[in-house]
Amino acid sequence: MSTDAPVPVTVITGFLGSGKTTLLNRLLAHPDLADTAVLVNEFGEIGLDHLLVREVDENVVLLNAGCLCCTVRGDLVDTLRDLFLKRVRGEVPAFNRVAVETTGLADPAPIIHTLMSDPILGARYRFDDIVTTVDAVNGANQMDAQPEPVKQAAVADRIVLTKADIADAPALDGMRARLAQLNPAAPVFVANHGDVPPDALLEAGLFNTRDKIPDVERWLAAEAYAPAEGGGHGDDHRHGHGHDHDHDHGRHHDTHRHDTHRHDTNRHDDRIGAFCLTVDEPIVWDAFVSWVEMLLATKGEDVLRVKGVLDIEGVDHPVVVHGVQHVFHPPAALPAWPEGKRGSRLVMITRDLGQEAVEKTLHAFLDAAKAEGK
Repeated sequence: MSTDAPVPVTVITGFLGSGKTTLLNRLLAHPDLADTAVLVNEFGEIGLDHLLVREVDENVVLLNAGCLCCTVRGDLVDTLRDLFLKRVRGEVPAFNRVAVETTGLADPAPIIHTLMSDPILGARYRFDDIVTTVDAVNGANQMDAQPEPVKQAAVADRIVLTKADIADAPALDGMRARLAQLNPAAPVFVANHGDVPPDALLEAGLFNTRDKIPDVERWLAAEAYAPAEGGGHGDDHRHGHGHDHDHDHGRHHDTHRHDTHRHDTNRHDDRIGAFCLTVDEPIVWDAFVSWVEMLLATKGEDVLRVKGVLDIEGVDHPVVVHGVQHVFHPPAALPAWPEGKRGSRLVMITRDLGQEAVEKTLHAFLDAAKAEGK
């Protein structure tokens, strides 16, 4: 890869003991990931002794698979900048991907904020995707007791269900059902001993310049939020699709969920909703920006993730937006419409924000702009 091409960054997250290290070791053993740089908090936290080749300096080691492994001591920005400079100077082998393994109690949002908002990193790296490991045996109890594993799964692009080989069938089915409600668009891969093909987990993000249009379809996956029967508000220019989990979770009676573990009305995922908003007519960009600014100013901490393709009035090409809590990536233009279909689709993962309330505020801003334009 040319040093001018942004290096994709995959964030591997998951709760304590959910199998992140096992997954990472299996991925690093794959030939396709030989040119990967891995960032961890401390070398000792992941079992890499059998992969160690030699130490480059106190923060960097080379691995048998050809990969680099670097410790993040303090600021992630400084670590990524320093690693890139070493690559340019030839002090470390060239790498064409970075994997960041978070700690088990980490909120992945700050890492995504860093990758999306730092201008210097933006020229060198591109955020690709979030891969979250979920423990099939202990995951349900962990999600009931702690908010971190719920958020890690809710914002994921790919979910790896670990310890499936020792989980009983009802527990496995129940966890799959729970994840499908928590994050409808994220594919769930069942891994035995961390064995998942790398190509199933990588290049899930928006900014894959090699395959942009179909990549947007995979990245957005708006169809995952479509209701089973009918749907839509039926007015002249908009239709709402999806499930408002915030209103539904507390009284939902999913058979898998009740068969596999005690139903806890205080489960942390009862507060998280995932839905897709669609607008058929072109929208006014300034009105959309004003709505986003209002939403983030008042409820930014509860807007866990936003991904969308927009049909902007006066613009022929689709515009892509992507945000995590208070931070939005600069909008990106695509050369053509995915599947040739115009229209705006906005996927939202929120906490304590129902679809109806969010949709109402969006259309209030759009309708006001439309009225002013007449």
